[in-house]
Amino acid sequence: MPPPQPVPTKAPPAPDYKTVAAQFATAKRAKEVEDATKAHEDIQQEQERSSLQDRQREALEARRKASYEKRWLWNVAFWVWMLTIHVVGLAYFTSGFLLTRLMLDEKSSCDAPPTTGNEILPAWKGKGTVDGGCWHPKTFERAVVVVIDALRYDFTIPVDDDAKFHNAFPFMYDTALRSPNNSFLRPFIADPPTATLQRLKGLTTGTLPTFVDVGTSFAGTAIEEDNLLMQLRDAGKRIVHLGDDTWDALFPGYFEADMSKSYDSFNVWDLHTVDNGVIEHIFPLMNRKNDWDLLIAHCLGVDHAGHRYGPDHGNMTAKLAQMDTFIRDLAVTIDDKTVLIVMGDHGMDSKGDHGGESDDEVEAALWMYSPNSVFGRTKSEFATPPATAKIRPVNQIDLVPTLALLLGIPIPYNNLGRPIEEAFAGAAGTAWDNLAAAESTAAAGIKRYQASYFAAQGIKESNTTPDSPAEFWAKAEELLSTTHSKRGGAKDKWAAVYSAFADYQQETLARCKSLWAQFDIKNMALGIAVMTAGVFTLLVYVTKGAEDDSGAVDDPELDLAEKSLEMQGVKADAEIISARNMDKTFVGAALLGALPIFGGGVLQSFISGVGDWYRGAGFAALTSTATVLVTMYESKETLVNLIPKTVWGWMAVVFTVSQSVGFASNSYTIWEDSILLFFIATFGFATALAAIRLPNLADRYLSIYHSILFVLLGRLASFSKLCREEQMPYCRSTYYASATSSTSAPWQLAIPFVVFLVLPSIIKAYLVPSRSYEGLAPAWIGYVFRTGLFMAAAYWALDAADNGNWFPGLPANTLKTLSVYLAQTILGLALVAGTTAFVWAPPCVSILTAARQLGTAQVTVLGYGNAHGARYLLLPLNILAACFLLSKPMGGGALAIMMWQVLSLVEILDFNSLTFEAIGPVMLAVLGNFHFFKTGHQAVLSTIQWDSAFIPLFTIRYPWSPIVVALNTFGGQILAVATVPLLVLWKVSPQRKGLLVLLSRAYGLFLAYFAVEALATMAWAGHLRRHLMLYRVFCPRFMTAAAVLLVVDLFGIVIALAGARCNTMAIGEVFGWVE
Repeated sequence: MPPPQPVPTKAPPAPDYKTVAAQFATAKRAKEVEDATKAHEDIQQEQERSSLQDRQREALEARRKASYEKRWLWNVAFWVWMLTIHVVGLAYFTSGFLLTRLMLDEKSSCDAPPTTGNEILPAWKGKGTVDGGCWHPKTFERAVVVVIDALRYDFTIPVDDDAKFHNAFPFMYDTALRSPNNSFLRPFIADPPTATLQRLKGLTTGTLPTFVDVGTSFAGTAIEEDNLLMQLRDAGKRIVHLGDDTWDALFPGYFEADMSKSYDSFNVWDLHTVDNGVIEHIFPLMNRKNDWDLLIAHCLGVDHAGHRYGPDHGNMTAKLAQMDTFIRDLAVTIDDKTVLIVMGDHGMDSKGDHGGESDDEVEAALWMYSPNSVFGRTKSEFATPPATAKIRPVNQIDLVPTLALLLGIPIPYNNLGRPIEEAFAGAAGTAWDNLAAAESTAAAGIKRYQASYFAAQGIKESNTTPDSPAEFWAKAEELLSTTHSKRGGAKDKWAAVYSAFADYQQETLARCKSLWAQFDIKNMALGIAVMTAGVFTLLVYVTKGAEDDSGAVDDPELDLAEKSLEMQGVKADAEIISARNMDKTFVGAALLGALPIFGGGVLQSFISGVGDWYRGAGFAALTSTATVLVTMYESKETLVNLIPKTVWGWMAVVFTVSQSVGFASNSYTIWEDSILLFFIATFGFATALAAIRLPNLADRYLSIYHSILFVLLGRLASFSKLCREEQMPYCRSTYYASATSSTSAPWQLAIPFVVFLVLPSIIKAYLVPSRSYEGLAPAWIGYVFRTGLFMAAAYWALDAADNGNWFPGLPANTLKTLSVYLAQTILGLALVAGTTAFVWAPPCVSILTAARQLGTAQVTVLGYGNAHGARYLLLPLNILAACFLLSKPMGGGALAIMMWQVLSLVEILDFNSLTFEAIGPVMLAVLGNFHFFKTGHQAVLSTIQWDSAFIPLFTIRYPWSPIVVALNTFGGQILAVATVPLLVLWKVSPQRKGLLVLLSRAYGLFLAYFAVEALATMAWAGHLRRHLMLYRVFCPRFMTAAAVLLVVDLFGIVIALAGARCNTMAIGEVFGWVE
């Protein structure tokens, strides 16, 4: 059966167009909503992802910044520890080397004379009393003592020349020549050091000063040992003082308050206030002679004229003439019961300074006068005052027994002087018995003092050594006994007795001068050991990871990858973290090694009640360095790293070691500035040769140019010289107007103005090639720095006008007031405004944006390649501006040359790829020392320019005055340490890693040079402690090296490390932190 046919169906009707359109529109809207929702979600996710990256980036920057600040603090802590090691080492060596004399408590008494039996003089009225004379017949009731500070002997005698300091003070010479029975004039020889405080101690106690007392010259401590003023006070005598306030510090409460008048002693710019005050007050007192027994007048004008102008100046002539008139008028007021004594406490060198032991510094003058004919001469040729200070000199300590016996009081117990011959020889010069009595009394007192001193020191006095003081004493006693037994006809033999006791005194004094006290060898050895350990630790520290540090990779892509990983939480390798925290490890080891030993020393001293509690500090320093060295060894540091691997490394070693070894020679030390100039020339010659091998022609020429320039600038600076006495006659001073002046020549005033015109342009020339003269640099260098230099030049012009009295019509002190306020403005601009600007300044860069094709923009950062160096340069320029003001015109010119040399040095290091070599920091240290000499200094105390304290001040103000003097004295080294970071930062981009480590290493190498120098001078001074030139050459050089080391330690932390931190923070805030 066939299948059934399908029933046809009716087709659906075709859709309506509108319906389709509506459906399409609905679907489209749904799709759009879906797409919009998805796009919003994508945008939201992208924003969230971007926000997360921003937060991660900010967190990373914060972590890196915090990490840097922590590492910087630990680095500073390490260098503070190193400073402590240096302080401990220097302090221990100094305590054993710069001697302090044992002070005895014994005091002489009127009723206990040192002589027993064999009385030379018959009993006199009032014997054994102050009214009649304790140990010798009294000659005068009262005394007037006039101290004319720095009165050199040749100022008082006729000299056939045209020097301004000669023949201006004739009265004392003429009186001594015309009336030899009323007065005498003799050279008055001071024992070094020739500082006022030490001289006053010797003039009142009769003892020898010690070198360490120089440190107390500016903060005098009261004299507690027996002295002339103490004897007078105990005897009920009244003492009046006028003038130098140093006497108040030495003798507090001694002076009659209603009659005494003191004046500030350190304002060397003031020539007249003290002297005029003394003159004003002394003459009324001369009409009140019953109100006082000792009148002391201390005038300072001659000393201040020397410091300010030098002896060969019209103001010195005027001041000496004023003193001549003063003494001439004062002599008229002296009565028969009064003795007038005029003396200098020391002399002055050719520049007007003092403090050392040159002939001009120790040769003062002594004049004694009385209307009575009490003075005599034992030989007729002695009637004429000596023509030079080398003829018949008197030791200053001889005044003590002389004045004591003349006034009838006991000779102070510690006296080592002898009576002055003219005061006891009688008018006829034949009173040998009186001379012998005075001499034997003083000699007996010396013998008593020596016995007490030996007993207190636990020293057994030798009585058998040939030509010993004991043998001289035995001979004198024997001669005295023999002469006594033949009293009837032995008048002439008293001269032999006098000579015998005088020989004993001279031999005893000679022994005391050479063997006054024993060096404390233990403390010296401990100090040297601590310094040696510190130097060795420092050398190991600067060699740690040197090769790894110099090979840091500067790759932007690698830095970006590293940053991405850190943002994702990937931590750095443990070894890298350990290396970054190395300073923290070292500081911890240092404390671990030091604290137990130091605490144990303090506890032991407290429990036992004996010993030096501070001795634990020395051993703590040794154990501290030992633990740090062990830690360094554990950090894979070995002695092999100390051996240089390049020619430049060996050159650095040779420069450092050869100079340190050379300090064993006094001639090498004396001519140190010439040796340093040779080092500079050698380095420049070597780098010029090395530059020939540079492949790039432009680099080759520029490197050779800078090498030659470096040498020529050193030679130019060498024309600034201040010769020390030992260099004569082979050296000619050019620092001042002449060898006998302490003021600048008129032509030298042009130097600061030349610097003002030239130096900012020179600095600009070093920045322009790297496109670094951007940002703050043009305004600060081109305007602010230049203005500061101009103001400094104007200051020295005003100073010269004031010194030369160019404008006599101006009111007094007008120019001084203007110059002081100008100086304060300059220092405020350089140090206050300059520091503020440096801390807050952005990098010295500029951003240029240029349009490119396809709508993109090209961004160029001008100065990017030298961002670190250009910005940091602003800091040493501020230091230079301050030191430039505080140095004389020649010194300012030398410092400007030094800044130029430093810029050439960093260019030489960059061109020759020597940035990470030790030679860079060593040469910077050489420059610092070289320009120490070129700024008018030598390694002697007398070249300290005390007048610099009054450049920005009217009077002494602490702590500012010492700071100003330090900036003047150590300007070369301070500028050098301020530029240490430039060695690392010059031509370094913001993305350079490891800068803190590199900076610490460069500073360590720089510091090592001075540490080795200090150690060498310590060792040689200790080894040569009996050398004839010890206190003239070796001791001052050690003191200079020690002071320089501490200055470099301190300013390295305060300026170099702190400045580098500010610089890194500013760069990091703009370009990001790279580690």
